[in-house]
Amino acid sequence: MAKIFKIPSYKDSRGSLSVIEKFIPFNIKRVYFLYNLNKKTRGKHRHKKNKQFLICLLGKIQLKVINKKNTKFFNLSKPTHGIYLAPQDWHEIIPKKRNSIVLVIASSFFDKNDYLNEI
Repeated sequence: MAKIFKIPSYKDSRGSLSVIEKFIPFNIKRVYFLYNLNKKTRGKHRHKKNKQFLICLLGKIQLKVINKKNTKFFNLSKPTHGIYLAPQDWHEIIPKKRNSIVLVIASSFFDKNDYLNEI
């Protein structure tokens, strides 16, 4: 089931730095980002094998996650928090602020056969 992680952050007079590669629970194969988001829901699928880690870098999103008939809602609005999605986690990304930016880190390269479009 989906889980929120606090991302380590280091701050000094120059600004802040967050490091993510050492605690993501999978090897990283793909990195992409969603932007120019309007109010339309994205995602609406789950995966056979692919694991994902999502970070809202700017703005605010709500994540609806369904796993084994359990539904949870997560709000992401800080680049210091991310959410881990297991392959069986049905997920819907619901933008709550226009022009939000979401970073997605994945355990697999894109494979259309890995997508499951039913809960």
